[in-house]
Amino acid sequence: MKHITLILLLFAAQVAAAQDWAKAKLERSPRHREWVTVKHDGRSVETFVVYPEAKGKTPVVLVIHEIFGMTDWVQDLADQVAEAGYIAVAPDLLSGMGPNGGRSTAFPQDKVTEAVSHLSPDQVTADLNAAADYGKKLPASSGKLFVTGYCWGGGQSFRFATNRGDLAAAFVFYGPPPDKDAMARIKAPVYGFYAGDDARIGATIPDTIQNMKAAGKTASEANRKARTEAWARWKSLLAK
Repeated sequence: MKHITLILLLFAAQVAAAQDWAKAKLERSPRHREWVTVKHDGRSVETFVVYPEAKGKTPVVLVIHEIFGMTDWVQDLADQVAEAGYIAVAPDLLSGMGPNGGRSTAFPQDKVTEAVSHLSPDQVTADLNAAADYGKKLPASSGKLFVTGYCWGGGQSFRFATNRGDLAAAFVFYGPPPDKDAMARIKAPVYGFYAGDDARIGATIPDTIQNMKAAGKTASEANRKARTEAWARWKSLLAK
């Protein structure tokens, strides 16, 4: 039942480009947060980790940033996830890709979206797997793993569900679906939240649901204009 808190905050969070407010809010947070370097296959992925104030072991939420890279907003979202009682693990997928080997913050602001859009899908999957493995092995982790993302990150969270068999659930916010054939590999429930006035992504929803059902998978879609009903569906599904 505690997962409903996570659902509410993820659904309510808004993507923003100007994020001084997010940085200030994060600086006031009482929760422990740190940057760690997750190494795999010759790559070093700078990853933002926030811990909940909890006595026992807690699940991990892998947070995938949007096309704007690792912003203050994403870090604030990770802190909100931790506030809800989860370990938040948010890798900067532009690690080592910026000028002088930097990450998202090394790029000029007008170049970040281009860099993210050109990331290799295989590299993204490998980075996410490494970050997820890191989170699951933390002493404070219960071993239960969720994934979420917004816009570009929403699409990546859906795609990650096709490549990660131990997910408890994938939360997709405004993201496009993976290839139809890849859906057969999904083992976790996938929950999609979409904006009522986003025709580009909204047009993909009927086929996405049909293709997921054809593959024998659990898919649930909620429109942003019907939040109350969506929360009720999330609550009943995640309580199982």
